[in-house]
Amino acid sequence: MSGGTNNVLFLCRANSARSIMAEAILKKEGQDHFFGFSAGSHPRGEIHPYTADLLQSLDHDPSEFSSKEMEVYSQKDEVKFDFVFTVCDTMNNEDCPIFPGSPMTAHWGVPDPAAVTGTEAEKRLAFADAYRMLRNRISIFTSLPFQSLDRLSLQHKLDEIGQTTSSEDA
Repeated sequence: MSGGTNNVLFLCRANSARSIMAEAILKKEGQDHFFGFSAGSHPRGEIHPYTADLLQSLDHDPSEFSSKEMEVYSQKDEVKFDFVFTVCDTMNNEDCPIFPGSPMTAHWGVPDPAAVTGTEAEKRLAFADAYRMLRNRISIFTSLPFQSLDRLSLQHKLDEIGQTTSSEDA
């Protein structure tokens, strides 16, 4: 892998919370080496209100993000993705989309905060936890020594990042 600019797509089912958060995090932390995008297999069509509130509180501009179908990217030649990460929670039998092509891929499953029931505080905490897990994983990803890793070693590292547990993400 080169040390240049890499396009990263985060995929999820609804593209209203986790994938949007990941896109926002990478936009802020990518430091001109990574550009983040997000999409969904069954997009909600809007960002979840708790996602928008959380992003706003963490100094992201939620108006820069939108819920969209992954076909927006898979049918265009304008953006070539170097990495595609699914962030759906397969532990809860949630379907994850598959992206065609030859980017490096990994599954970084995060529990769906929009599926949490309870008080408003408990729901908002679930969104904050999802953001924290994604931020930690993206921080590990952007810190990898890309210049010294061959493709197989990099794939192993990407898979390891996705296998971290909630306690390791703390």
